Amino acid sequence: MRRRRVITAGVTVAAVGLLAAVTLPAVAGDDRTDQPATDRAGAEPPAATEIVTALGRDLGVSAADARTRLATERWAGRTVATLRADLGDAYGGAWITADGTDLVVAVTDPDLVAQVDASGAKARLVQRSQRQLDAVKRQLDGDAETANPDLAGWYVDVADNTVVLLARPGAQAAARDFAAVAAVPADALRVEVSDEAPVPLFDVRGGDPYFIGAGGRCSVGFSVVGGFVTAGHCGRPGDTTTGFNQQAQGVFQASSFPGDDWAFVAVNGDWTPQPVVNDFNGGTLPVAGATEAPVGASICRSGSTTGTRCGVIQARNVTVNYPEGAVTGLTRTDVCAEPGDSGGAWLSGDQAQGVTSGGSGNCRVGGVTFFQPLAEILEANNLTLVTTGAGTPPGGGPAVPTVAPTPPGDGSSEGCAGHEVVRRGELDAVGDRQVQPDGRFFRAGAGRHSACLQAPDGARYDLALQRFTAAGWRTVARGDADGSVTELSFSGPAGSYRYRIGSEQGVGGYLLGFSVN
Repeated sequence: MRRRRVITAGVTVAAVGLLAAVTLPAVAGDDRTDQPATDRAGAEPPAATEIVTALGRDLGVSAADARTRLATERWAGRTVATLRADLGDAYGGAWITADGTDLVVAVTDPDLVAQVDASGAKARLVQRSQRQLDAVKRQLDGDAETANPDLAGWYVDVADNTVVLLARPGAQAAARDFAAVAAVPADALRVEVSDEAPVPLFDVRGGDPYFIGAGGRCSVGFSVVGGFVTAGHCGRPGDTTTGFNQQAQGVFQASSFPGDDWAFVAVNGDWTPQPVVNDFNGGTLPVAGATEAPVGASICRSGSTTGTRCGVIQARNVTVNYPEGAVTGLTRTDVCAEPGDSGGAWLSGDQAQGVTSGGSGNCRVGGVTFFQPLAEILEANNLTLVTTGAGTPPGGGPAVPTVAPTPPGDGSSEGCAGHEVVRRGELDAVGDRQVQPDGRFFRAGAGRHSACLQAPDGARYDLALQRFTAAGWRTVARGDADGSVTELSFSGPAGSYRYRIGSEQGVGGYLLGFSVN
């Protein structure tokens, strides 16, 4: 009987073509900005069929109305850019009406109404300029760390000429208290009841696709502290990754294949490892632990090519002789998989089992798939699985890092450099923020935290100590500044902590030293 070839369910570039197929092309147009409103639609070339179809589906409009809307929006973008520059401090924002037919431009100076109307837009006289509204929002931003968790967020509503503060039902009083602390004028604020519960869009989830280097695709296995685990044949140390949204994601730190088939990718600060696996049905599956399931147990796999598929465990400690070389210690299942599913998550109930290695067959005719057990990956790389029960902080590291004190005489503050841990960084703009150590966190026992921040001469940098709680990162202490040096002291319980540095005035390099006694 002819032996079916066992292949890795690995890196595939097929997804690159798929992404190109669903990318909505920009709507081309000329550069005229002085068209009257009645000529807008005819001034633009025909819109791409794909975007017209998508608008018809999602906005419930006809193809003709979709094309008219696109032409109006293209014209509006150019017109707003011109008017914003011409109106200066009197510019109060701009928006397109709900039916997509008109552009409204707000101004604070009645003498400029005619200029707006002449452009083809409709002028509206308002009390506050865009800059004033943005300043109000910045006041709220400055006190964001004190915001009640029941406040979903805030934004500038140019059409209403106010700043909107979103509060969950019953939290309206907390919203007004928050605004009062931020010294926001009551007439510039509108509290709106909302049941929104925003979550980061850059979550690391098992099963989601990621892309390696120039375009190969694999699937995320499980979130671990600082990143995620996946298959070793997907990449080598130093290879960079982008996420499902094509945003920079991380770097392969360790990889083993053949022999084993595992890898660890460390993610950047824009990504939050979460204790869930994508179920490819609009939801997620929780990851509560990593207890190994026995042979015969049911098991499900999630991958970015074929979604979630289930079967049973057939054997453990299997050696698979791939064309690239033998891999030992794998687990055999009767679950199907296809290229691009590699690295994806395997769950038995809510217990993490491993990451997809390779297999034979496909999800049309069935097949056999092998996974690399998770326990070996965690042990070999000293990693911690992110689970639902532990409330593990996003990102971070396992312990307080140890860095030799910086010797005096390098231009830094000797007091700051003499702490147990020393980190340097640089803020490039007022309002910039950084997290230390190294964009991550540290764990510490109960004790006294002390820190020292040396900022550039003339700069004023904010120093905050944050602790991870059930509600996320919360500021527990702020530093007291004396010139360019800021000192902080806090006595607290055991837990996960991090320092956040932000520029209130000035830019440049800084030195942070901190200790826990």
